[in-house]
Amino acid sequence: MASTQSNAKIWRNPSYLQSSTGIFLFFCSWGIWWSFFQRWLNSMGLNGAEVGTIYSINSLATLLLMFGYGILQDKLGLKRHLVLAISVIAALIGPFVQFVYAPLMSVNMMAAALIGSIVLSAGFMAGCSLIEALTERYSRRFGFEYGQARAWGSFGYAIVALVAGIVFNINPMINFWIGSAFGVGMLIVYLTWYPAEQREAIKQSDEPSAEQSSPSLKDMLHVLRMPALWVLIVFMLLTNTFYTVFDQQMFPTYYASLFANEATGNTVYGMLNSVQVFCESAMMGVVPIIMRKIGVRNALLLGATVMFLRIGLCGIFHNPVAISIVKMFHAIEVPLFCLPAFRYFTLHFNPKLSATLYMVGFQIASQIGQVVFSTPLGMLHDRMGDRTTFLTISGIVLAATIYGFFVIKRDDQQVDGDPFIRDSQKKPTLAADETILAADSEDM
Repeated sequence: MASTQSNAKIWRNPSYLQSSTGIFLFFCSWGIWWSFFQRWLNSMGLNGAEVGTIYSINSLATLLLMFGYGILQDKLGLKRHLVLAISVIAALIGPFVQFVYAPLMSVNMMAAALIGSIVLSAGFMAGCSLIEALTERYSRRFGFEYGQARAWGSFGYAIVALVAGIVFNINPMINFWIGSAFGVGMLIVYLTWYPAEQREAIKQSDEPSAEQSSPSLKDMLHVLRMPALWVLIVFMLLTNTFYTVFDQQMFPTYYASLFANEATGNTVYGMLNSVQVFCESAMMGVVPIIMRKIGVRNALLLGATVMFLRIGLCGIFHNPVAISIVKMFHAIEVPLFCLPAFRYFTLHFNPKLSATLYMVGFQIASQIGQVVFSTPLGMLHDRMGDRTTFLTISGIVLAATIYGFFVIKRDDQQVDGDPFIRDSQKKPTLAADETILAADSEDM
């Protein structure tokens, strides 16, 4: 009964509806082409090392943009200036690739890589983290659970992944133009849909007498000097990095190679990717429950363990059915990194710095890893093949998981933000309250 009331309440929350719609359209705009970006680069004649170079340059640009995005958004608070800029880029992705990126790629790969890294990173790779950070901030301010809104992003990605492979076989360029169409919808949502509670909150924050909610430069520099942040950065660098290096840079071509022809592989991969992300969307609602049972720290370590198994098993199995089953591990892995990471930052650090912390500690750390690992692992893949490369990546993730077990803060250590209380910790308090009430009744 309580769950039904909670669901009814969330659907009456205008900020939840607006945030969910915006993040849904963003992931549609991104996922329709991003899920086959590596396959598109291969179709342009690039080998594994060259694809690795493209990803490294993209990651370097994303790294720089994320830091700036995080600082600016923490200064902007609830305002959407940066999200609107991202929406414009998403709306223009089709024309950019058709008339600038692809022609330049055929003439000068490095020039295309540099120009493309700015556009793709500003609009999507760094843009994703910014939209997630703003949605998380809205969730705390306007009374809804971030995971429920973020699930709509995964749902959008799943829908477009279902048709991405089919469209790619017709003409890869169509994927980018569909991305533009979703980008236009996203721009309309963020430009015109302002719930009254958001307008009021922004108005109050602009008043001279309002309490300063944005962090100072001193606050940010102080956080960067904290060892606890760098401990997590190293962990993320050696784990979440491989979401792009393995899953985007290597897995699509590997999976397509398991079939009789590439067209069949592309179509099946698109469908599998869609099913996986549909399940990922559902897990966005389940992982908060898991976190309440096992805690934030243990949820992060569980995510790393799932990644180690998933990548390692891809190096052991070599048939489409087994690999498809292993691919589904991804559905729980992504939420186990994304949601606990946000909660870790708001638990152990100043919540006002949530956007900067998420950019630096989660996303920027991953981008540094991609800059470091993309090209050498691409070269290793060209030279040694799938099995050796996948087992190497899995070994790195295992080492990081062991490292994380010893250094990641427990939920009751260094609580400088919002405390996290597991379900098991709430029960004794409830029982104690019931005992007190019973005693009071007897006294009466």
